[in-house]
Amino acid sequence: MDNGTHYRTCHLCEAMCGVAIEVKGGRIASIRGDDKDPLSHGHICPKAVALQDLQEDPERLRKPVRKTSTGWQEMEWDEAFSRVAEKLHSTRTTHGRNSIGVYLGNPNVHNHGSLIATMPFLRAIGTQNRFSATSNDQLPHMLASLEMFGHQVLFPIPDIDNTDLFICIGGNPMASNGSLMSVPDFRGRLKALKQRGGKMIVVDPRRTETARQAEEFYFVRPGTDAFLLMAMVNTLFTDGLIHPGPAEHLIKDIDLLRLASLPFTPETAAERTGIPAETIRNLAHQLASTPKAALYTRMGTSTQTFGSTATWLAYCLNILTGKLDSIGGVMFTQPAIDLIALGAMSGQRGHFGKRHSRVKGLPEFAGEYPASTMADEILTPGEGQVRAFVTVAGNPVLSSPNGRRLDEALSGLDFMVSVDYYINETTRHADIILPPTAALERSHYDIIFNMLAVRNLAKYSEALFDAGPDSRHDWQILLELAHKLEKLRKGGKLPVRSELGWRAFKQLGPDPIVDLLLRTGPYGTDTGRVRGILEPAMSLLQGLLPKKHALRSLSQLSSLNPQWQELPKGLSLKRLKEHPSGIDLGALRPALPNRLFTRDGKINLAPRRYLEDVERLHQQLSAPQPSGELLLVGRRHVRSNNSWMHNSQRLVKGKERCTLLVHPQDASRLGLHEGGQAEISTAGQQIVLPVEITEDMMQGVVSIPHGWGHNREGTKQSTASRHPGASINDVLSDDHTDPVAGTSVLNGQPVTVKVWQPKQQRKSA
Repeated sequence: MDNGTHYRTCHLCEAMCGVAIEVKGGRIASIRGDDKDPLSHGHICPKAVALQDLQEDPERLRKPVRKTSTGWQEMEWDEAFSRVAEKLHSTRTTHGRNSIGVYLGNPNVHNHGSLIATMPFLRAIGTQNRFSATSNDQLPHMLASLEMFGHQVLFPIPDIDNTDLFICIGGNPMASNGSLMSVPDFRGRLKALKQRGGKMIVVDPRRTETARQAEEFYFVRPGTDAFLLMAMVNTLFTDGLIHPGPAEHLIKDIDLLRLASLPFTPETAAERTGIPAETIRNLAHQLASTPKAALYTRMGTSTQTFGSTATWLAYCLNILTGKLDSIGGVMFTQPAIDLIALGAMSGQRGHFGKRHSRVKGLPEFAGEYPASTMADEILTPGEGQVRAFVTVAGNPVLSSPNGRRLDEALSGLDFMVSVDYYINETTRHADIILPPTAALERSHYDIIFNMLAVRNLAKYSEALFDAGPDSRHDWQILLELAHKLEKLRKGGKLPVRSELGWRAFKQLGPDPIVDLLLRTGPYGTDTGRVRGILEPAMSLLQGLLPKKHALRSLSQLSSLNPQWQELPKGLSLKRLKEHPSGIDLGALRPALPNRLFTRDGKINLAPRRYLEDVERLHQQLSAPQPSGELLLVGRRHVRSNNSWMHNSQRLVKGKERCTLLVHPQDASRLGLHEGGQAEISTAGQQIVLPVEITEDMMQGVVSIPHGWGHNREGTKQSTASRHPGASINDVLSDDHTDPVAGTSVLNGQPVTVKVWQPKQQRKSA
């Protein structure tokens, strides 16, 4: 790569911060924020600077390795591809297609090459035993979007740049830079909100980094957010505060929602949540009376026992108070590459519960089973037992509940392959590891997170460094494996036409596909003077053709669609290369009813699966309150997003961050001391962590960060292993799931905490 300044998007979290990377002598000299980036305006967080550490990390794998009796050995790519394909094909032939399991980690969604190559790879494997990080994260949001709006990734995004009231429940955008809300420099945007007279309210079991900036903050007992939100719905109906605004003519079943909310008064919710009834009423009144307001929920509400119902109710509150599709409220993005419209055109809006997992009977979502049942499917004998496993950019031993049981399961597989450039807590079980190029060695276009951004934009980055001829991008790895698997399935040879197609796909790569999608999307080809002729013709075409006709669907996606006539045009890969800092495509704008994908064009306020779960919620109103137990919640730090970031020394250095946070009164009752060691246990599983006593925790609640636990045998000595911490998922049960969606319950599980005593001290006692 030439010396000079190069502009990219940081891929290390959802914020999409623009970075300017100075290169001298073929190496990174500095990384700073890109002032010209239309979304981040020069802001970056500590993770962005760590891009250099990941690029230059000597512990990162550059060639395939295989496990031997004497350790890991490098191997050539051709041999590695052939060996992996043969083993997977043999497993499928002997035990059936579902004997192979696949897990996709969340870095895949930051990578347009991996996204494009994943589907042909999954088709070539053919298994139904697919898993991902989705069910440990945003699944309730996807289910709510599917049920209410008709598309699984049609998320309402807070219009944070225009709102006057931001209510945040179970989220920490100060640390995450947004999640299902790509919002770089949240601190700066919050400052602007306050300068225009607005305010932020935060509800959380911990006084988070975000909560410390709020005008109002309220502790809430973990797992009870659905009671709070339903009581707010009850208040809106009782106090005559229902004003749906722009969505009023689009909603249906509002009376069913009203009836469902009747038993959940603020007084009954106060007993469960720990939030006074008057405060609950006040929250509902503030949301209803502030014209530009947005209610936002995230991991804390979605990964709990009532995660699906809580997420649905948050959507309902925004709708009932007129905040949906309203400037300053929650709005839908219009990305340059519109996977939402593309999916709808091909009939891929999403699906749920078409089949259920073999062991626990958990529902699939978009073809994936919940990650909490991976170990079951590997350890339980019988037809369909998983015997071979593939992981792509994931470390589920640390990111999924009951990590030790998954550890055990992976160790007993017949064969395992990982596409990853680290030997970590999961990939150490692999027989072969296929390392892709690092982020700065490949081009980048953010297909997914542009769909979640608080402002519409488009940005493409060329590879910063040449990885060399003896390296492979992840899309090349996935396509090569898919090609070989298809050939083996066909007896070793493909028809000429099919073979030519595979070769062309591998030769072209993902960038020409991105270019095609940009040119044919809503901001694409500018037809200039002939637009006045083509647009009426396009409208006529849409009116004459049947609703599901392919040409009609294509015309709706085209930049000539009249609904997009006000959008800027002329977008292409070439143009983005000419603007390396990105192109601003404008603020979020009202999009209904065109953005709805339900069969009847209505917003379903009361889907049956949620109404059925309200009965479970109602039963909890009369259930005895647990006493004396401590409830566990996770947390995130601005320096720690995924476990592989702990390979950066600049991110893990300094004060110990993997600690147990505990309220002073709980610490006193348990005999815990600041800096001392505590044992946290559930059902025979224990971890030990240093104690951090703080009034930032709600009494009766303790917190452990996720992503740590780099102390397993067999992992390679690394920066991460020198800062091991302990894994919260070693004490979280994989039997606890939200029964509606199958989401893992990562927040609100009860734990036992006591002073840790080393074994020798226990014996002497």
